[in-house]
Amino acid sequence: MGEFLGSVWWLIVSIGVLVTFHEFGHFWVARRCGVKVLRFSVGFGKPIWSRIGRDGTEYAIGAIPLGGYVKMLGEHSLEAGDIEREPTAGELAQSHDRQSVWKRIAIAAAGPAANLVLCVALLWAMFVIGRPDFQPVVGFSDGIAASSGLRAGDRLLSVDGRATPTWSEASMALLAAALARRDAKLRIETADGLQVQRDLRLSQLPAGLSDEQVIAGTGLVPRHFLVPPVVGEVAADTPATGVLEQGDRITAIDAQPVSSFEAIGPLVQALGNRGGTAMVEVQRNGERLALPIRPVKRSGPGNESYWALGIRSAPATAPAYDARLRYGPLRAIPAAFAETGRLFHDSVAMVARIFDGRASTRNVSGPITIARYANASAQLGPAWFLNFLALLSLSLAIINLLPIPVLDGGHLLYYLIELVTGSPLSERAMVAGQYLGLAALAGLMGLAFYNDFLGLAR
Repeated sequence: MGEFLGSVWWLIVSIGVLVTFHEFGHFWVARRCGVKVLRFSVGFGKPIWSRIGRDGTEYAIGAIPLGGYVKMLGEHSLEAGDIEREPTAGELAQSHDRQSVWKRIAIAAAGPAANLVLCVALLWAMFVIGRPDFQPVVGFSDGIAASSGLRAGDRLLSVDGRATPTWSEASMALLAAALARRDAKLRIETADGLQVQRDLRLSQLPAGLSDEQVIAGTGLVPRHFLVPPVVGEVAADTPATGVLEQGDRITAIDAQPVSSFEAIGPLVQALGNRGGTAMVEVQRNGERLALPIRPVKRSGPGNESYWALGIRSAPATAPAYDARLRYGPLRAIPAAFAETGRLFHDSVAMVARIFDGRASTRNVSGPITIARYANASAQLGPAWFLNFLALLSLSLAIINLLPIPVLDGGHLLYYLIELVTGSPLSERAMVAGQYLGLAALAGLMGLAFYNDFLGLAR
């Protein structure tokens, strides 16, 4: 399946699952509160399929699979196509508008609550299946990471008290602290097996870094990001010409072991500054060779000088997973609740940072970006797709709780005002709120689509 078709398919699957569960929350609670449900629709627009259930509800699938709705009986005239008459006297008791404010609050909150429940269930399934991942081991440190005492081979055990069994957990915890420019307390296990504490001074991150650059700005590179020290290309008329060959795996330079291509640069600079010829140890066709080589000085783009051998790395390949986050069915229950809590906290904090300007509005994603991530996570396997669905379900719950009219949070705001004042808002105020809500929602969707197209252009 091509990337485009795959993205479209997995977007439809994702939105279909999440919206169905969200609207079922409204539907189920409305029915329990005695409200008559006229239509349960997954998708907007003209129905491509519908039927009337024995309960009198019309169940439909809309032509536009980017949402859904539950239409409940109300006292006022209903939308054309739903019902073409006013409710009868006998139906008024089943009217949504005639229910107590607490029942209406329960119905409005049921959709986001259903998405929270679904998030927990999806994370539980993900933990039981087991999510393949990478070990949280430092491969290379520079800048802030190096000055904070992190070294190659260090394993991150926790960040600010949050356990980091895999690199995904470690990166999420580091990202939250980095975006807040807050120093992070790390508990690590060194390559020698000692457990020590380190303070990663993220408050020293330079201003102006984008959200995508903050982790790289720490100088911390995980082990699985490292490029193998394999020669991919030998430039003509350089020290490596006639000495090194394509496919050589460099194991040591001047008796200093080499574990990645990134480690070659500093060793070459030290060798050049020392002067003279040194031995480069390589593996070639199953043989171990020691070859003499002497770097030469070159000028960089900014006229800065550096020592070079004249080699480039081989094309990087996707690293193999070396860890798996997995729990038994019982242990996965508290783990799923705890992970939902952490994701909720991080997501709300991100929304707050976007609103106060501390985080970029590029974090607002639309259907195109969601489709691409859905497809990418599906290709990684069922556990990663479940993880993606859980995060998307949680995001849907948080977005719907925003106090914007036309969203569930806007309805909850109206009902809270009614509780405080003792009477519902006037029709005029509610209509004005709906227009403001539609304008805010249109602006949010416009920003999301702008970011989507910006992402496609990059």
